Amino acid sequence: MKRRDFARRPGCSVEATLDLIDGKWKGVILYHLQSGTQRFGELRRRMPGITQRMLTKQLRALEEDKLVIRKVYAEVPPRVEYCLSELGESLKPVIDILKAWGESHQERLSCAPPPLVVKKPKRAA
Repeated sequence: MKRRDFARRPGCSVEATLDLIDGKWKGVILYHLQSGTQRFGELRRRMPGITQRMLTKQLRALEEDKLVIRKVYAEVPPRVEYCLSELGESLKPVIDILKAWGESHQERLSCAPPPLVVKKPKRAA
């Protein structure tokens, strides 16, 4: 994946960081890999809303950016595991703060469950 040049713009470090973890799924993948090495199927089960194709694409981008290490075992059937690289591990505090912020503002976020509406029974006139 081609990266943009942020070298001569204000806020470039923020843009560069967001460019690495952009999109709906990269941050979620990094969050799940914080708990340790995971196989593809494990990651897929933890993220039921992601397609196989999108998970593959996002893992490849994270690997290309050196945030994730992919290890292939010469077995039948082949076994592939993913873990955070040293650079990926350095993002743990960022991911944890994003998670904490999301939890404290969940009511306002679009991913929060809708509020429960209780209908009052109609009174007889």
